[in-house]
Amino acid sequence: MSNITITPDDLPNSLRLSPHLSAHKYFFVCTLTVAAWDSLVLSPRSWKLLKQEGWPALKILYCVLRFLMPAEFIIVGVAFFDTDWSRSMCQQFFLFEPICTAIVLGGCSAIHVIRVHAIYEKSRPVLAGLGALLGIQLVVTALCCAFYQSVPLLEGQGCIAGPKHSWVGLYWVSTTLLYTATFALALYRSLRSLKVKSISLWKMTLRDGLNLYGSIWIVNTVNVIFWFVAKPTDNADTIRTIVSSMTAVITTTMSLRIVLAVRGTLYSGGSFAGVWSTTTGTASVSRGIASARAPAGATPSVLQINTAPTYTLDGMGNKPEGVWDGDRKDVADMKLSQTEFDIEERERGKPALGVMVTVNREVVDFEPKK
Repeated sequence: MSNITITPDDLPNSLRLSPHLSAHKYFFVCTLTVAAWDSLVLSPRSWKLLKQEGWPALKILYCVLRFLMPAEFIIVGVAFFDTDWSRSMCQQFFLFEPICTAIVLGGCSAIHVIRVHAIYEKSRPVLAGLGALLGIQLVVTALCCAFYQSVPLLEGQGCIAGPKHSWVGLYWVSTTLLYTATFALALYRSLRSLKVKSISLWKMTLRDGLNLYGSIWIVNTVNVIFWFVAKPTDNADTIRTIVSSMTAVITTTMSLRIVLAVRGTLYSGGSFAGVWSTTTGTASVSRGIASARAPAGATPSVLQINTAPTYTLDGMGNKPEGVWDGDRKDVADMKLSQTEFDIEERERGKPALGVMVTVNREVVDFEPKK
């Protein structure tokens, strides 16, 4: 039996991969797995959001990104792994990924701008600053797309878009600057809310989605490091773009979760979860909530949590009253004392947050049976 020796030159081009290119292909498989799994997991919540009435900006961006991101990377994956993809086909296709990714990142950044603007109670300086960063991102990513090229790989090794120059990494620097700003602003807003109501840092992180903002910032920062620190061995080395696809996927999935984490309506970007509503109104509780015998003409007792706007509670306590038994022991007076919280804030003259409930006690005199 003769021994057959196979040299690297005997392998097809699809198997003759450099270490960096091989790592790139494996990592892209992970990217496709994350995109597919996220699409599956978010399907029920996406359907629930789709059935909600109205089409605010956040809902429109969510629906567009929800389908655009998986579609993009499925198409890019076909070009990446198809061994029959010719070089001429790649020359006509390679700009698809940077252009489509720029659109996806623009949508994600718009979600961040709308949401952070909302949690800062429609602050114009915040909108102006983030809007300027968003405009810079859109211009820079559009210009950088013109300086991509088809990486000169062998036939059968796939089609990959790569930069012509290292400064094309500004494509990702522009997005990282915006996500750094939104993460810092969201973190600062959450820390400020601790002065009103103190909670643990972990609960605050989950309540305000700081883990989502932080994850986006981390993956974009790592990607920028790859672009400017990793040195390619030649013009066919794709090490600079290894993390780019995963960065786009994670940025999109976390941005979609920022939309899903909004409490209440999505119009105007929603509201900040750490602040109570400031709707004004009249607070009263109808008979039956806390009724007791009291002297005639007594002033209604007040259970005052603090000096916040109040709310009307109507339609409560409508159950029919039972028959009074004169032989029973009289009901003792129920005294609802005024309880005060946030004393320090009151001394400073600052209104606190809460609900004021006024309990009107009805007095009914019955004569015992003879």
